[in-house]
Amino acid sequence: MRALTQATYIATTTALLPLGALYTASANEELAKMAKNPKDWVMQTGDYANTRYSTLKQITKDNVKNLQVKWTFSTGVLRGHEGGPLIIGDVMYVHAPFPNTVYALDLNKDGKILWKYEPKQDTNVIPIMCCDTVNRGVAYAPADGDRPALVILNQADTTVVALDAKTGKVVWSVKNGENTDGGKGESGTSAPVVVKDKVLVGVSGAEFGVRGWLAAYDLKDGKLAWKAYSEGPDADTLLDPEKTMQLGKPVGKDSGTNTWEGEQWKTGGGTTWGWYSYDPKLNLVYYGTGNPSTWNPVQRPGDNRWSMTIFARDADTGVAKWVYQMTPHDEWDYDGINEMILVDGMEVKGKKHDVLVHFDRNGFAYTMDRATGELLVAKKYDPAVNWATEVNMDPNSKEYGRPQVVAKYSTQQNGEDTNSTGICPAALGTKDQQPAAYSPKTGLFYVPTNHVCMDYEPYKVSYTAGQPYVGATVSMYPAPGGDGNMGNFIAWDAAKGEIVWSKPEQFSVWSGALATAGDVIFYGTLEGYIKAVDEHGKELYKFKTPSGIIGNVTPFEHDGKQYIAVLSGVGGWAGIGLAGGLLSPDNAAAWHGAVDQGRAQGDQAAVVGTAGLGAVGGYAALADYTTLGGQLTVFGLPD
Repeated sequence: MRALTQATYIATTTALLPLGALYTASANEELAKMAKNPKDWVMQTGDYANTRYSTLKQITKDNVKNLQVKWTFSTGVLRGHEGGPLIIGDVMYVHAPFPNTVYALDLNKDGKILWKYEPKQDTNVIPIMCCDTVNRGVAYAPADGDRPALVILNQADTTVVALDAKTGKVVWSVKNGENTDGGKGESGTSAPVVVKDKVLVGVSGAEFGVRGWLAAYDLKDGKLAWKAYSEGPDADTLLDPEKTMQLGKPVGKDSGTNTWEGEQWKTGGGTTWGWYSYDPKLNLVYYGTGNPSTWNPVQRPGDNRWSMTIFARDADTGVAKWVYQMTPHDEWDYDGINEMILVDGMEVKGKKHDVLVHFDRNGFAYTMDRATGELLVAKKYDPAVNWATEVNMDPNSKEYGRPQVVAKYSTQQNGEDTNSTGICPAALGTKDQQPAAYSPKTGLFYVPTNHVCMDYEPYKVSYTAGQPYVGATVSMYPAPGGDGNMGNFIAWDAAKGEIVWSKPEQFSVWSGALATAGDVIFYGTLEGYIKAVDEHGKELYKFKTPSGIIGNVTPFEHDGKQYIAVLSGVGGWAGIGLAGGLLSPDNAAAWHGAVDQGRAQGDQAAVVGTAGLGAVGGYAALADYTTLGGQLTVFGLPD
């Protein structure tokens, strides 16, 4: 407990000082300043608030129809391309899935390759990446004294590498996981984020029983500054029993163990592979944790804290100021890792708050006071959501803040070896990691969503380090009603908890959105279209890129002209049938043989349909519209 006591002391004394008294000159001040320059794109999410909003306005709703391809760049990798490029001055930094190649491209010379970094990784890492070998992008840290500017990569094998931004040479590297050979099931897919003099990095692997954490490393030399686990005793989770709050109440002693049976928390999941935001004024970092392990809820009684949780942590110490568990005792794999979007001065029920807005996989959109963790709004952002009726909003109720689960769709209540049918959303959620955008001009959030339901049958599994620890058979299909569309692109009012408009798409919208001051909102589709709509959802432009888009639309300006860039390359969970070759019956059978611990899955159609954790059957038709191939496409207006 010594480490916790010291950390708690630091956090407590910090809280007693005037706001900003400890806020010294640091990398994030320079980075925040750079983020205000709309010509560049210096963070994966655009800014610390994760708004994905650009003040560039050369491209407008009147001229966006004239966009044309200006140049392209092949990454040479045939897997899912999530995330997007960074643009700093005249250089664009482009990343790829495994083997996680990074390129620096000269914008003055038609994308000439300035340098290339290709790490050598153990190929045993590939099969332990549950939902494709994706990577969500690199981070940038400005130069500081003798330290050069850095491009930071979170490799698939959990090695964190800091590269000299000018040369691509390794400045330092560190192992974030215990093993880099896949032996513990740990992997790296998330984009790091630079905060002050540290870089924050999460971990993937809940489907292998990895106990999640968020770690902070010193930008100067890669030394570990703090590490905060999702589950475990207070010394591991960095929770203060008396000062860390959930919905206005202290969490109490060892809250990360006492809702688990025995020592199940040691393989408890709650991994941290999503996006991270930061409020410099509060000095708080916000992120979400994923599903508990296993997917079979019967095997892990209790609320399984702190999986499925929003954390607000002190950036210097890692100590949590507040937490909120969205889906206690998850029974559906509704990871809580999606981005937290920070908006100042939002009026909710007649009172202004600096808020955090989170679109969870579970189908509820949450608006919270980000200083206190007060729950302000929790509403469904897809009418199809049926696993719960509502989130209890009565502070006087014992159920306050908890979703009200419908027994029919409870895989816990229905029990092991029982197929619960018609659950909405499917395990991949109403929205997965694909980030939404926020426009301060309209006050609305633009959200890529999945409109997909599932059947879910849990079964007993045993834990072996480095081996799949799933314990459920899942099949997916479009939500009932309508025309069979599997996705919608929506505009959301987070103060009211209401859909303003919804634009149907044939498949899930798995790309990150972008809102601009030109009154244009961009997103990509799984078939490969980049699309532009106006503030009312009217489609203004579309262009089909060579492969399905699961990357994030990125803006920049060069030589006085505005451009839009996007990575195409189908894959990710929704596209795993294509990316992993699982549409082949033999490959699907091999996948089940590796994952299901000997459980039979039925005839050939069932074997294929339930492969890839249920996504292969749900998205089988995608193969009729696109194929593999990683490419960056840059669009601009005619010269």
